[in-house]
Amino acid sequence: MKYPAMVRIKQNFNTNSIQDIPEAVRREIIKISPREIIAPGDSVAITGGSRGIANIAIILAELVSELKKLGAKPFIVPAMGSHGGATAEGQKKILEHYGITEETMSAPIKSAIEVVQIGTTSDGVPVLLDQNASRADHIIVVNRVKPHTDFKGDIESGLMKMMAIGLGKQKAADHYHNVFIRLGYYHVLTTVAREVIKQCPIAFGLAIVENQKDETEIIQAIPSEEIEAVEQALLVIAKDFLPRIPFDPIDVLIVDQMGKDISGAGMDQNVIARTVMRFHQVPSNPKITRIFVRDFTPNSDGNATGLGNADFTTKRLVDKIDAQASYMNAITSSCPEAVRIPPYYESDREALETALNTIGDIAPQKARIVHILNTLKLEEMMISEAMIPEAEQLDHVSIIGSPDQMAFDAQGNLISDL
Repeated sequence: MKYPAMVRIKQNFNTNSIQDIPEAVRREIIKISPREIIAPGDSVAITGGSRGIANIAIILAELVSELKKLGAKPFIVPAMGSHGGATAEGQKKILEHYGITEETMSAPIKSAIEVVQIGTTSDGVPVLLDQNASRADHIIVVNRVKPHTDFKGDIESGLMKMMAIGLGKQKAADHYHNVFIRLGYYHVLTTVAREVIKQCPIAFGLAIVENQKDETEIIQAIPSEEIEAVEQALLVIAKDFLPRIPFDPIDVLIVDQMGKDISGAGMDQNVIARTVMRFHQVPSNPKITRIFVRDFTPNSDGNATGLGNADFTTKRLVDKIDAQASYMNAITSSCPEAVRIPPYYESDREALETALNTIGDIAPQKARIVHILNTLKLEEMMISEAMIPEAEQLDHVSIIGSPDQMAFDAQGNLISDL
């Protein structure tokens, strides 16, 4: 098959990332007068999530340091629902991938899957909380605020979700995802989180917003009673910051990496505008005929949630799938279709040729192909020659270099430097 030549492009994002992360954390904590909330000797549980949040280890380490200056006794609890195979060791391992260990944090990491019920919503939904966090004098909720991959609302992915799903562990995630079908994501997440704030000693929240380059743009400490309102405002900003593929339609999207550290759905469904999950909501554009996923991220631990959104993949990816972790996550989320395995091939060349043979009566050399690293890193990407005129019309896009033929190694796999 004769492939189209590809050229690298760069999206020129207007960003203002935080240069001194520790200083930003210190500044925000001072704003909420922590000595009026936390007394010397108090124990403080800090949430640690499963997403690949930029600078998260630095942020948590500085938070621990500031709490120790108050004479407090901080510790970190994994707050990630059913991830890590819904085991204490599995969730601790996920934190280790992000550099969050007892040594780097200078604080204990208390990982457990046991929960206690601390209340009930007006709909009769039990509100569950990590057992270790329930024993702390205070809880600090740390998370990134960003658009959710599955639903739209004034509150999506952030501190409120962390309190409901993250701190509720596998038992809560399993129950809530079933209740979502009846009551809706937004309603369940907000009513459960409000009950957590009401019943638990939430000292404050620490919200993070990232820009289009996957860099930390905002860190904001929020008093517990203001978390919902402030998170709504931060979500508006986060939606503006969400990076996107600036082309529509696309015949074939090549994705080098998928993984839970990239998105809860492996690939951000807001970016690919696609979902096989029957209860999920996604944008209507861009229209992508075929998606070819080449591999997992190094930190995926074989969690294949979201692979069902792909049309083609590779045997090397399939061989890395951890069925137990993948099934636990998908079943807990009431989305068994998320881990469906598409046709897979020994090499990228075979998968790509098959994809190009299923896009309609379009010659491969004329196909509109976009090649990205993953759905989180979209500053630079490769596009096929047929798309160059369109790229030249976009004010925020620069074409880097000249078109060149796709390169494959001896095993028939794409050589990518994205």
